Amino acid sequence: MEEKTTGSTIMAALSTLTPPQISSLTTTISALFHLHHRRLSSLLSSRTLFSLSLHHLHTLSLNQKSLLIARHLLSILSHLSHFLHPKTPGSPPNNTSMVNVNHRDLDSVLLLLLLCELHQHDPESLKTLSPEKWRESLSGYVSTTMLTLSGIGFSDSETLRKYVEVVTRCRKFVEVMGGGGDGKEGREVAASVAAVVALPSVEVEQGGKECAVCKEEMREGRDVCELPCEHRFHWMCILPWLIKRNTCPCCRHQLPTDDVYGELERQWAVLVKISDGYNY
Repeated sequence: MEEKTTGSTIMAALSTLTPPQISSLTTTISALFHLHHRRLSSLLSSRTLFSLSLHHLHTLSLNQKSLLIARHLLSILSHLSHFLHPKTPGSPPNNTSMVNVNHRDLDSVLLLLLLCELHQHDPESLKTLSPEKWRESLSGYVSTTMLTLSGIGFSDSETLRKYVEVVTRCRKFVEVMGGGGDGKEGREVAASVAAVVALPSVEVEQGGKECAVCKEEMREGRDVCELPCEHRFHWMCILPWLIKRNTCPCCRHQLPTDDVYGELERQWAVLVKISDGYNY
């Protein structure tokens, strides 16, 4: 079966939302686009701020630029994830440290994405100019695409279409830049501290079942750890496991992680399952 594109995966996941959820998501996304447009406007109207942001980009390696875009993408996806994953008792709190992007990094990633977009639109436009002249060229480009960048006057469907375009562009950049260091999917990453702390302790009501880690029986009346997939383990067995990997030893269910690329991979796997019509 042919793998879905990024855009088709997002659109299929969006189709599972109710009309009120779509309306709320669109409002959230519109506010996000307005914020990005304000930051870009401030960046391009200030010679000093532009120079500082451009200098910051020049100091970053390719891997660091990839990480910057990956964090930005995770922040954008978090708005959709909020509606696709309703909170349940015992679920971990939102990983705000993962999705929040400070102003310097936001300015830098918006500038980086804008430079890439202009280069794709007109590959020769920046080659003939010195970096000192880039601000003027970028300002002219933004002024002709202001409605697209800001989402002003967009209908719900147009806002969602723009959202899909932004996610697709960011994900493509991360893939092209070799996100994740070694570029290998499925690498082991630790579960996030917040996710582990939120795991419930349950009492074994009937003995006989064994812990999949140590292969010993979980005795009746003993408190054990229950993962979101409902598999249970001795606390002393599962904690060392989750320090090294964020997957269930039995079914490979993934817990949230503090690793940016690992969390992107986890959230994308969830979107793919939802878009394919599976319950998660």
